[in-house]
Amino acid sequence: MNLIRTTEGVFVERPGSPPLRLGYVIGIGRNYAEHAKEQGADLPDRPMVFTKSSQSLTLHGEPIIIPGVCRDPESGGPDQVDYEAELAVVLGEPIKNATQEEASAAVLGYACANDVSARWWQKKGSGGQFCRGKSFDTFCPIGPRVVPAADIAEPQALAVRCRVSGELMQDGSTSQMIFPIAELLADLSRGATLPAGTVVLTGTPSGVGAARTPPRFLATGDTVDIEIEGIGTLSNPVENAPA
Repeated sequence: MNLIRTTEGVFVERPGSPPLRLGYVIGIGRNYAEHAKEQGADLPDRPMVFTKSSQSLTLHGEPIIIPGVCRDPESGGPDQVDYEAELAVVLGEPIKNATQEEASAAVLGYACANDVSARWWQKKGSGGQFCRGKSFDTFCPIGPRVVPAADIAEPQALAVRCRVSGELMQDGSTSQMIFPIAELLADLSRGATLPAGTVVLTGTPSGVGAARTPPRFLATGDTVDIEIEGIGTLSNPVENAPA
């Protein structure tokens, strides 16, 4: 199923049905044990939940644009904008107080995603809240398409890789999730309606730029490729915003 952009937002084209607008974007932090370890953090007892603005949605081939505000005001640089390869789950039906089986049945399909993160804003610039550092325009690439759920036999056994300018940075599997997809969806729906078009980013494997020595943050001229088995490769160039 193709992803398209109109003046009203980003939509999934569905055979035999009107296009579905992607709106509510939910992220899950530290859902891979090795990623938590590389951050020096304990494993979560409950899913770590944050949101990303729908305005951050970006399609395959469109640029990730680093705004000037992302420059670390304490040191003057670098921009500290990071990549995170993730499996995205797109709901085709609304759910509330769903069982794991009901939640799984509501999944329209799966896509590659990049939870682009401005680390200073995530850790220091927003009073301990992640959403600002995760929600700058263009900070949620998704694609290259949405693969129907029926075409993914086992979503908990998919290889997930990220390359930055051709260099392999992340190499994991959705089998390594602490909280699997069905459990996440059911939990997120407790007491809250998740509308059709909700996108859930299910966490990232180890290998992010902030955890490397030296750190490897994104810069103008880079290209980020997120590859997930059975789905394809999401590719986005990186640019600085005009001064």
